[in-house]
Amino acid sequence: MASQETIAKVKAYIAESKIFIASKTYCPYCQATLKLIFEEKKISKDQAVVLQLNQMEDGAEIQEALTEITGQRTVPNVFIGGEHIGGNSELQALNASGKLDPLLEKVLKQ
Repeated sequence: MASQETIAKVKAYIAESKIFIASKTYCPYCQATLKLIFEEKKISKDQAVVLQLNQMEDGAEIQEALTEITGQRTVPNVFIGGEHIGGNSELQALNASGKLDPLLEKVLKQ
């Protein structure tokens, strides 16, 4: 169980970031998400916060906090404009349906 302090920290990341992605460097689904956001959608890295949980001392606790907040245990865990999108499958589906671009445009204009 994550501490209240960690949950508050994660909620702040989500609220303050246009795009927030919890990731792990060795995860192929995370790599696919990052490729879509940064390479295909050409989002600049300063528009997003990406936490590589496996490289962080408190990464396991951050992942536990995300599970408590969202009910999702897996990475990537994606938020756009403070809204929980889900994982790579949900992000790719949003893109395929044409709904990702308007969502990104709305958030990045703020």
